[in-house]
Amino acid sequence: MRDTGGDQRRSVLLAFRSAVALHRLLDVLPVFEGDGRISRWFTLVPGSRFDLEALAALDRSGARVIDFEQATDRPFDLILTTSPKGALASLSGRARALLPHGAGFNKALHDEGSPELPSGLDPAFLLSDGAPWADLHGLGHAEQLSRLAEFCPPAATRAVVVGDPTLDRMLESGPRREAYRAALDLGDRTLLAVLSTWGPESLLVQRPDLPGELVLGLPVDRYRVALLVHPNEIGERSRLDLTEQFRPELRAGLLLPSPHQDWAAVLVAADAVITDHGSTALYAAALGRPVLNAYDGSRELIAGTPMARLLAAAPRFTGLETVRGLPPSTAAPGPAADAFDRPGQALGLLRTELYRLLDLTPPQRAVPAQPLPVPSVPRSAAPALAVRAEVDGQRVRVERFPAATDLPIHHLSAEHPVAGLAQVRSAAVLWRRPGSGRWTVSGWTAHVLAELPACLTAAAVLSADRIVLRHRQRGALTVRLAPGRSAGRIHHLDPSAAVSAVHAWLGTRPTLSPTPDRPVELDCVLAPFTAHLTISPALAAELDAEL
Repeated sequence: MRDTGGDQRRSVLLAFRSAVALHRLLDVLPVFEGDGRISRWFTLVPGSRFDLEALAALDRSGARVIDFEQATDRPFDLILTTSPKGALASLSGRARALLPHGAGFNKALHDEGSPELPSGLDPAFLLSDGAPWADLHGLGHAEQLSRLAEFCPPAATRAVVVGDPTLDRMLESGPRREAYRAALDLGDRTLLAVLSTWGPESLLVQRPDLPGELVLGLPVDRYRVALLVHPNEIGERSRLDLTEQFRPELRAGLLLPSPHQDWAAVLVAADAVITDHGSTALYAAALGRPVLNAYDGSRELIAGTPMARLLAAAPRFTGLETVRGLPPSTAAPGPAADAFDRPGQALGLLRTELYRLLDLTPPQRAVPAQPLPVPSVPRSAAPALAVRAEVDGQRVRVERFPAATDLPIHHLSAEHPVAGLAQVRSAAVLWRRPGSGRWTVSGWTAHVLAELPACLTAAAVLSADRIVLRHRQRGALTVRLAPGRSAGRIHHLDPSAAVSAVHAWLGTRPTLSPTPDRPVELDCVLAPFTAHLTISPALAAELDAEL
């Protein structure tokens, strides 16, 4: 139906019960972009225990908010929601549209509605007085339409497959992957995303120690770990409690992105995922990311759904060796293809359907999916690392872990004076960068060795390719770093890793010393590349440099 003139202004009420429902509405909102005829209102539908996190998310959005009781007292031209639950029937709308707030309907919640039915396809919530509440069900895939027809035939007559706007944003963001990885300071490291849904069968409930196991057990130069937590779980625990629960892991380098847009950008940047039965893993599979199955529940996941098939096809996560042996791609495209239809078309199809309900001619300009913003995720640069070193002639293999690891190590390396007092006192290797201007290189390295008996090597990192160090028995040396090259990429070695390599080598070569005419050449193997080091006696000018 088209508008025929007159007053073309329309009011749209976006109603939500939780943060995840709000986030999906914000992904859909661009269907109205550039249209001054549309007034956009948001209201929180009461009754969900996850509403506090939703209010915080709404506050960050800058949206125009109306109290739910006030919303029930006025009519709207369109009510748009992503959850059929709560007191929606008390809202007055000339037209009503219902969209999923995730990748399909894969779970059954046994404490509400019809216990064995998918939560979003339950007639107990989709029907009002025996008739469908919504005038439009916008679904992500034809598989969902078939299941809706099975469980709630009246609602299926009003359903249209429109695709998934959140997946479209992630696909549109593919060319930005390197920018996202740079913002997360990943370099060449593998980013492993740990995905937890909410509820008693979630990964955080069943395996709360898994993030720590990964962070403390995987080499920091090869891996980073991000924990992606469902907004409902954050609402249940509070972000403060969740942050404090994982404070040791965050200190050791764990990434904890926000549950709105950052999680999706981190998933674009990720190399593999470990997941429970939450549908976020379907997005990962659709992006081609390898998926590892860590689901330990038995009741919530519905057999035969795309998520169930994805987990059945995915390798089982059985420990750190599973991650180390992960092939380049183990994503199962079939289940993901059954969850998402019409890629890249969601906003255009939704615009057509929603403007039909509004009785308006839609704007003629295309409405492309908006790329995700660069993630802003707090991260800790570990001031102390546990180092494993293996010397084989002029080749030194180095692996570094968070200082709290239980693995056997060769030595502790700590940044002075950033590391904690206990770490500074116990570290065999101390290093620092220029900045204070109080010391010369010679003065600081001599002072550290005199004041801290456990320290055997004190190093000044003067630049990305030059270090001056003083070893307790071998004196002052200069180390120059040459970048590594492989597969068309240039790899720069972390200077503190070079210090650990030289320290380990010096401990096994008591008689071999570099001379001005004959420097020592070393290869430092720090996965995933090898860098070349040149060691020579420190020059007077280098020892007198300001630190």
